[in-house]
Amino acid sequence: MKAWIKSIVEYNNNKLSRSFAFFIQFLIVLSVITFSIETIPNLKSQTRYILNSIEIFCVAIFTIEYLLRIFVADRKFKFIFSFFGLIDLFAILPFYLSFGVDLRSLRVLRMFRLFRLLKLVRYNNAMRHFTKAMLMAKEQIILFMAITLVLIYFAAVGIYYFENEAQPEYFSSIFDSLWWSIITLTTVGYGDVYPITMGGRIFTFFILLIGLGIVAIPTGIISSSLTKVINLKEGEND
Repeated sequence: MKAWIKSIVEYNNNKLSRSFAFFIQFLIVLSVITFSIETIPNLKSQTRYILNSIEIFCVAIFTIEYLLRIFVADRKFKFIFSFFGLIDLFAILPFYLSFGVDLRSLRVLRMFRLFRLLKLVRYNNAMRHFTKAMLMAKEQIILFMAITLVLIYFAAVGIYYFENEAQPEYFSSIFDSLWWSIITLTTVGYGDVYPITMGGRIFTFFILLIGLGIVAIPTGIISSSLTKVINLKEGEND
């Protein structure tokens, strides 16, 4: 019995297993759609009842799926604390927590239902490749993020000394300058805060050049890792 359930829940090498996978994917998409519809103001009570019924049905199926995956797992605790195990848990947890939480906090809990989208990673080869690429490049990504944080702080300090006297309302401290630093290094440039001194503008020019590199570097890291993952997969299939 356990082996039969495992062949359906974990493996996609038979018709029943593939049907189960498609059914779960359909419910994930349906759940996200209903979540979006719920945000429409002035919905009729009948519509809200239908949406709530769909949510209860989806959560019931996701809960059964989660329990079945624990049941068939060879190492149950390892699965529970694995990436997919935690995603499966977070996909259903907000629903059960909402029963014992103040209604004012319910909106925040509902937001966590978006974790259900991550469940799709299990059923999509391209998403699995992307996940493996991210794990393969995690050291480079962590190093890049650390360097980026240092550069953000450096930029905030620099613009503070250039613009503090000219614009004390925007650059009153290094902490206030961090907003300018983030939007400039990410090349977003909302335009709500910008330098007016000559020194600040020259400094901003160099920060923008660095920002262009910051945007390009992670793309190169991830694309390189994706290529390696795909090549490894092709090598296994040969």
